[in-house]
Amino acid sequence: MKALILVDIQNDFLPCGALAVPHGDEVIPVANEYQTRFDLIVATQDWHPADHQSFAANHAGKQAGDLIDLNGLPQILWPVHCVQGTRGAEFAAALKTEQWAKVFQKGVDPEIDSYSGFFDNGHRKDTGLASYLRDCGVHSVHILGLATDYCVKFTALDAVSLGFRTHLILDGCRGVNLQPNDDQRAVDEMKANGVLVM
Repeated sequence: MKALILVDIQNDFLPCGALAVPHGDEVIPVANEYQTRFDLIVATQDWHPADHQSFAANHAGKQAGDLIDLNGLPQILWPVHCVQGTRGAEFAAALKTEQWAKVFQKGVDPEIDSYSGFFDNGHRKDTGLASYLRDCGVHSVHILGLATDYCVKFTALDAVSLGFRTHLILDGCRGVNLQPNDDQRAVDEMKANGVLVM
């Protein structure tokens, strides 16, 4: 069986959101169209507590984009985004959700960030996504969403490492691009690790 994984298509990542991905809203019609092709659809959702340590606002004198050490891992500091229970954490209003089987929330531990839909950034805890997919008989996953160079990339890399045949739906992804061409470098890294780019 094949599954579609929709990564973090949430208000705070859309234009005018707290951590807006340029042209992030353009993935919504692609996501809606692709959902018609899959029997199993799951989504990931950034779901941070307000005191999350990846937020620059929680570190005196730091700004978004600064790099710190967070419990032994390098951490880029971000604007406050996708806080639990806020409108910014909600899925985009135009995104179809009726067929979704399950939502996997991530970034819930204030002490460690979680880009991947499968694990936190230190691979210390998992979200349950892998076991859920296996229990459903999934062997192949197709991934799209936000953002190419962070949550999409790490979700795809983890999917490959877990043994899933992994496809990236490129026209359904957009990048943050903190540095120019970060999204293309992310795609190249995914390809080099066995992700099949569509």
